[in-house]
Amino acid sequence: MHWRQGKLIYKCIPAITGDVISNQIPAFIDFEASSLDLIASYPIEAGLCLNGKYLHSWLIKPCETWLDWSESAEQIHGIERDELTQSGEDVATVARALNRLLPEQVFCDAFTFDSFWLHRLFRAAAIEPEFQLESVSVLLNSRQVKLWPDARQHVISELGLPVHRAKNDALILSHTWQRLNR
Repeated sequence: MHWRQGKLIYKCIPAITGDVISNQIPAFIDFEASSLDLIASYPIEAGLCLNGKYLHSWLIKPCETWLDWSESAEQIHGIERDELTQSGEDVATVARALNRLLPEQVFCDAFTFDSFWLHRLFRAAAIEPEFQLESVSVLLNSRQVKLWPDARQHVISELGLPVHRAKNDALILSHTWQRLNR
């Protein structure tokens, strides 16, 4: 690990075998949401990938004041609002789980949206996050930023996972980062 501009930056060290080793693979988070409206939308699913392999996800029961819903978003992620109201976890349960599981820093690939939905979740739960959300871009050099889209597509093909589900997308983020740090 290295420090840059007061922030912890993760660095991988190539092993003799050619595998990537790290004293810690960054934690990644992804959210699915009711829509892409940055005023009315809210998180409907949170997914984590810890240490490159441990996955957690929660469907999130909408608060009574969360009314936004996009039929096109529902089609993309395949989660119906009725499923959330019947099977989703309340916001406080999800917020406490995130605080319990996440290290000091967690990374996402859509910082503007993910930070908005994270804030909505924790505000509704009346809980403060005990971690800092950062863009995955702070982990990447300029060469890696250019290679990211193609590397991500290769990872999606290799894993064969559907996208737009939070834990799948968090796993894809982690594997893409690892691929670029071999």
